[in-house]
Amino acid sequence: MESFAGKFAIVTGGGSGMGRELVRQLTAHGGDVAACDVNAGDLAETIQLATGEGATALRGSVSLSHHLCDVSDEEAVRRFADAALAAHGRDHVDLVFANAAIGAGGSFIKDPREQWERVFAVNWWGVYYTARVFLPLLIAAPEGVLVNTSSVNGFWASLGPAWPHTAYSTAKFAVKGFTESLIEDLRTNAPHVKVALVMPGHVATNIVGNSMRAFGVTDDEVIGQANAGFREHAPMTAAQAATVILDGVRTGQWRILVGDGAKQLDEFVRANPEAAYDYQELARYRDLPRTGAGG
Repeated sequence: MESFAGKFAIVTGGGSGMGRELVRQLTAHGGDVAACDVNAGDLAETIQLATGEGATALRGSVSLSHHLCDVSDEEAVRRFADAALAAHGRDHVDLVFANAAIGAGGSFIKDPREQWERVFAVNWWGVYYTARVFLPLLIAAPEGVLVNTSSVNGFWASLGPAWPHTAYSTAKFAVKGFTESLIEDLRTNAPHVKVALVMPGHVATNIVGNSMRAFGVTDDEVIGQANAGFREHAPMTAAQAATVILDGVRTGQWRILVGDGAKQLDEFVRANPEAAYDYQELARYRDLPRTGAGG
């Protein structure tokens, strides 16, 4: 898909982070966008940033709509699809970015089952329901692309020593496997539709704060400090990540690694599968002089 102008895109998790930046950049490229999120305030801010004073002027008759939706609820996703089509006067979609996600449920052993299953529901079932609902609408288009966001934790299931990451990683592994399995399915049964797998590394988003809010934390100061700590150490902004994603979609990549750290970790895990969770070996590898995708 060489151009986004005139295309109709769906973005889940459009209220913040990479989702917000995808909305902003797609509209700047002349695309119509329907964005959803569970947080009305975040969505409103996204719309303001995409259309308000100081934003890149929307080209021509570009339209942008926002919708409340919990992607872990299939009926809510169906309502979102119906509302998006109605808002934009469309009978198909051209691009779908299944981007919504939360964190928590790090330990399968110690963390509450309800927390673990909530993370898994958003991060895996949300992608699955989005595909179930929107893939027929992509197939109805002259050409279409389904873009599923996994993570480096979709091929490396840890955050490091003494830091398990089970719910998030399990869901992101599922997203990776599902997306790869669609390659041949689409090639065989709907060859005009492509699928792309996004695997970001550490990107400066609000996922930490959003996850805290999702599990009942209401102290804005605590949330702000947690977000700031996560964002300060991120080597890539959400806007930069969105640009990488859209460039990958535009050039037809099915496997989009976001960030040098993601590329380096991918390289290490592929080359050293038995040592994937040997942190000393991983640290040694990262300290070696690198060319290309170093970080």
